[in-house]
Amino acid sequence: MLEAAPNSSLAAEMNNTNSIEESQQLESFEKALKFIEDFTTNADKIQNRVLSEILSINAHVEYLQRHGLDGHTDRDTFKKVIPVITYEDLKLDINRIANGDTSPILCREPITGFFTSSGTSAGERKLIPTTKECFERRSLFRILRTPIMNQYVPGLNKGKIMYFMFTKPEAKTPGGLVAIPILSRYYKSSHFKERPYDPYNDNTSPDATIICEDSYQSLYSQLLCGLYQNNQVLRVGAAFAFGFLRAIWFLQKHWTLLCNDIRTGTIDTQITDSSVQEAVLKILKPNPKLADFIETECSRDSWQGIITRLWPNTKYIDAIVSGSMSQYIPTLDYYSNGLPIVCTRYGFSDCSPGLNLNPLCKPNEVSYTLIPTMAYFEFLPVERNNEINNSEPNFLNEKEQQELVDLVDVKLGQEYELVVTTYAGLYRYRVGDVLRVAGFKNKAPQFNFICRRGVVLSIDTDKTDEMELQNAVENSVKHLIPFNTSFEEYTSYADASTIPGHYVVYWELINQEQATSIPPSVFEDCCLTIEESLNSVYRRLRVHEKSVGPLEIKIVEKGSFTKLMDFAISQGASISQYKTPRCLKFAPTVELLNSKVLSNYFSPKCPKWVPNYK
Repeated sequence: MLEAAPNSSLAAEMNNTNSIEESQQLESFEKALKFIEDFTTNADKIQNRVLSEILSINAHVEYLQRHGLDGHTDRDTFKKVIPVITYEDLKLDINRIANGDTSPILCREPITGFFTSSGTSAGERKLIPTTKECFERRSLFRILRTPIMNQYVPGLNKGKIMYFMFTKPEAKTPGGLVAIPILSRYYKSSHFKERPYDPYNDNTSPDATIICEDSYQSLYSQLLCGLYQNNQVLRVGAAFAFGFLRAIWFLQKHWTLLCNDIRTGTIDTQITDSSVQEAVLKILKPNPKLADFIETECSRDSWQGIITRLWPNTKYIDAIVSGSMSQYIPTLDYYSNGLPIVCTRYGFSDCSPGLNLNPLCKPNEVSYTLIPTMAYFEFLPVERNNEINNSEPNFLNEKEQQELVDLVDVKLGQEYELVVTTYAGLYRYRVGDVLRVAGFKNKAPQFNFICRRGVVLSIDTDKTDEMELQNAVENSVKHLIPFNTSFEEYTSYADASTIPGHYVVYWELINQEQATSIPPSVFEDCCLTIEESLNSVYRRLRVHEKSVGPLEIKIVEKGSFTKLMDFAISQGASISQYKTPRCLKFAPTVELLNSKVLSNYFSPKCPKWVPNYK
């Protein structure tokens, strides 16, 4: 019988890379790959067992009793009596746990803390309960990534990885439980701090620089160590593309200080954390030749290819570029001279379920295989076209709940919202991610990440989702090409303060100094192109109903989106998990960007629209 997670001997072998020969390491990789082969072949059987196991373990918890499951562990009864829910439906139970109620409300295992979501869209972070067992389950998930990469890029044990990692201070709930972003929890845990040496994941950053909670000191010291060990670096990255680009932009601003530290073998006086100082100075020795080389490269007029110039042995960039992160692909290509961009995993605060089994595929073709041992997965069919959007109401009627399909029953090309049942007490929980079935590995489906459900602009009956907005914005950029510029970042806001209300798109341009030489008519054409790329409901309301006003583009100062990120972090968001929100709903963030506006432009006329009487 297959285990619910990689067996302990496999985990021990793969974690104990310090004491075994390379041939034995490769043998343990083979076992991990066989595990992947097994779980993709037997996905439905494993899913059935996982659900039965979750319901057996938690048979007597309050939530399942409340809904009348009465100890049943079969799929049919579970689907009949347990409702499909969102976070709002769990808030009262989660607040009870956060306030100190230790009774088994959601799961039998004691809740050891909460993972916090980034909370960048609506300004509120979710508290996702976790247990000791679930945290360990996530850790086992991590060990499968290296064997997969080794098939495609051998020799990663011959050098280092410059991977930027950050931690946030932990918060305490009124009941004394720790609430912290998932990556921060991992970096502060014994799983990370006491991990054996792993030549396949030998980071240039000392642990002290990662655990440091001051974001400036952490990033500065990690960059310093990465630059000093530049010839040993075989891959670079961060959790998300934005996080890695933030490091490059930081380098553009602070390279003179970093060069001085490398030249003298000292560390800048702004780095005051004693543990960071000690860790960095163990690595850093005076190297004037390297400092001169970095200075020469960073002083050039163009930063194209700066990654391969400073870290010449880099084989690929490791960062998530799916969904809204795909807008950063051209920027990564520019800075890296087209290095492969690898997305190895798919996960979220609620669960870590997916692996990319073909990591060297094109970034826009990334698909993830869900690991059936991590949770029980269901899929809510989603329709996204001109008339129907992916923003279904949170409440599903009985018929809609019956439409949910199991992991092995999804259809190629169909889009679904992911629904999970986890060991930590989430039952038929709508994650909010919209996935498209891209193919199959044996019996297990592989999914493209499309967008987040519910991240929408809406003034009237129009609903514009994240992916539709992104495509529309990208279509409009063609008007800027003759002026050698594009947008570096964007977000949006549904402004209902005007009559009629209208969409606002905020742009921060790459070459901000070029903006003054661009005729206003060009930005007006951008506005119109965005509108003509949106769905027919929006265009009907603009043209026929006149209940939506002309779309507006606001050009903001250089660094405005960094200020937006700083604000989110000050409110508790994690640097590692931060993603620029594509739709602003939190008033202070709207006020922040409005205070940075340099110029604004409106669509000069209505978009094209033809009545559809179908």
